[in-house]
Amino acid sequence: MNILAGNVASATLFTLRNNCKYNVWPGSLSGNGPNILDTDLSLRPGSSAQSNVPAGWSGRFWARTECNFDRTGNGKCATGDCLGGLKCIGGGAPPVTLAEFTVGSAGNGNMDFYDVSLVDGYNVPIGIHATGGTGNCQYAGCVSDLNDNCPKELQVKDVTGLVVACKSACAAFNSPEYCCTGEHGTPQTCPPTNYSKMFKIACPRAYSYAYDDASSTCTCSGANYTITFCPTESS
Repeated sequence: MNILAGNVASATLFTLRNNCKYNVWPGSLSGNGPNILDTDLSLRPGSSAQSNVPAGWSGRFWARTECNFDRTGNGKCATGDCLGGLKCIGGGAPPVTLAEFTVGSAGNGNMDFYDVSLVDGYNVPIGIHATGGTGNCQYAGCVSDLNDNCPKELQVKDVTGLVVACKSACAAFNSPEYCCTGEHGTPQTCPPTNYSKMFKIACPRAYSYAYDDASSTCTCSGANYTITFCPTESS
């Protein structure tokens, strides 16, 4: 098991596990707190890695796929790519499935908030499983392979012509009704669209569009978390 960068005295343990049949290069972006991921990490099928994070940490994880890097770390990925090549800098380029977290602190009653988001599109299935916590520690995730049924207008293909990601309708059409902007910038004026409904039906425990908070954000206290790429129903 690889060990990621992190403070061993921290409160919450994250485990990243690759259940896919292919290699995954995890990406991470911290919103509050230290960067915790060794960005040159590659997870082979069946392998995993761990990191501790401090109270109050927030950030996101995603999978980079079909990556090809040279000895100096230069190169690109078919999905989830980011600046810096192997040494990923910043967020992953959409479309990408995101595992998002805000770890509890004394300021918010030590409550964790987490979700799997398809708001920026989809590239691989992701699941979040909480262990050892108290409260409504639900499983969050998207088990379905949305690439199999992605509408043609949302498809992203690799160099071989294989569909490797599915864009959000916002990214595909850049219009207010799909992006929940302008006149459509409130929950009342930006209801689910046929595209976000398709995502929600396939992945009912994932965040499907900008105002999908009520059915998609999970809460827990004092838990550790396993983030699984390509989970099964029971993982």
